[in-house]
Amino acid sequence: MESQLRRGILDVCVLAAIKNEDSYGYKIIKDLKPLSTLSESTLYTILKRLEEGEMITTYTREYEGRQRKYYHISSLGRERIEQFKEDSKELINVYKFIVGESL
Repeated sequence: MESQLRRGILDVCVLAAIKNEDSYGYKIIKDLKPLSTLSESTLYTILKRLEEGEMITTYTREYEGRQRKYYHISSLGRERIEQFKEDSKELINVYKFIVGESL
C-alpha cells in the first residue's frame, strides 16, 4: 500500500482505538494487532503527530508504581474519523471499479 495512504489510515485507526476509552501505547498496539503489525516506534510517531495536530491530548496516571501515559481523543480527532468515513466512500467506489465490481 502506498506509504502516504497507509499513514493516513493508521492515523485514523489509532484515533478509532481511543475513541471510546482513553488508552496507552501497549494497549493500542494490542488492540490494532488484528488490523496491522504496528511497531512501538511507528505508534509513537503517529501519536506525536496526532498530538501536534491537536487530535489527541495526553495525561499521566500512576499504574503499579509507575507513571503511564494515556491518550485521549479530542473533538478534532473525532472530526478526523468522521472525515475519513466520508472519504472512504469514494475510496471504496474506486476499489470496486478496479476489481470489476458494479457500483
